[in-house]
Amino acid sequence: MIFNFNTYKEKFRAKATNIGYSENNIVKCLKYSEILYNNRVPIIYNLTHLSKLTGYKRNYIIQAAVVSKYSDAYYRYYKIPKKNGGTRTIQEPLPNLKDIQHWILKNILYKIHSSNYAKAYIKNKGLKENLKFHKNQLKIFSIDIKDFFPTINYEKVYLVFKEVGYSDTISKYLAKLCCLNESLPQGAPTSPYISNLVMRNIDNRIGSYCLEREIRFTRYADDLTFSGDFDETELNQFVIELLNDEGFELNDSKTKSMFKSQRQIVTGVIVNEKIQLPKEKRRKIRQTLYFINKFGLDSHIEKIGMNKRNYLNHLIGQIGFGLYLNPNDSELKEYMKTITKLKKDLKF
Repeated sequence: MIFNFNTYKEKFRAKATNIGYSENNIVKCLKYSEILYNNRVPIIYNLTHLSKLTGYKRNYIIQAAVVSKYSDAYYRYYKIPKKNGGTRTIQEPLPNLKDIQHWILKNILYKIHSSNYAKAYIKNKGLKENLKFHKNQLKIFSIDIKDFFPTINYEKVYLVFKEVGYSDTISKYLAKLCCLNESLPQGAPTSPYISNLVMRNIDNRIGSYCLEREIRFTRYADDLTFSGDFDETELNQFVIELLNDEGFELNDSKTKSMFKSQRQIVTGVIVNEKIQLPKEKRRKIRQTLYFINKFGLDSHIEKIGMNKRNYLNHLIGQIGFGLYLNPNDSELKEYMKTITKLKKDLKF
């Protein structure tokens, strides 16, 4: 970022005058750039400028943007297990496009503030911050948005860039570079934080509703959690209408009310009195390690039909999650050693 905009104005005016810009064009450029400067995002005038900032040729940016909006030529696909069974398809951008997306994320998206109610994909925040808001409450009400990333379409992404001050052309290209087949791809580094920015107004409207009624509210990606003492029927109706107006749908099968006398689970974690993994998740991890030790990794992988590398990474993620909640869990520490050694031996 430019440290002093007045210095930038002087240098820009001198250079623009030298190459023959009219006063009218100079004023227009400076007015445009000042908005971006005040919003703490990079000043980008055109595609040639974007090309120089990202380090990729202008023609590559145009091709990657146009093709990715309508097809998957710049992505590879693979599957990972879902928490509750089945698999999820991940669309990972190829290296050059991924590098451009990382630049957009670091230099533009992270400079735009998301709502205070968003707890996922935020630097220096994490799941524990989401969980602590709902620990040991009288009632917990949870809602899940259906097909969250796919529902966030190109138009919504375009508005993120447009509203921060970028021109129509630059906003369109930045949005295209972050989209696949007209929506957010699951696997692009930009998708998670874009989802937070798209949800800002929704978060704040729900937050205002909850503040008036002394209801605790957080959103962790597609999971909306409410806690306290309140009428969940009235709340649910308000949230459904708001989300539907914005093009989102709820996953009705995941809408739950949990009272203090029951197990209260927030984003897969028990929060009644202390934060911990549900017993069935620990049992599943224990069972998986038992099968691997008894029958061997290859036999187990063949039985479940998963890619070996992806499956080991998935297990490391599951065990790591348990250790994140409780770093002193000796059982999970041993499991982590076992899986890490298997991965190392296979030279992944």
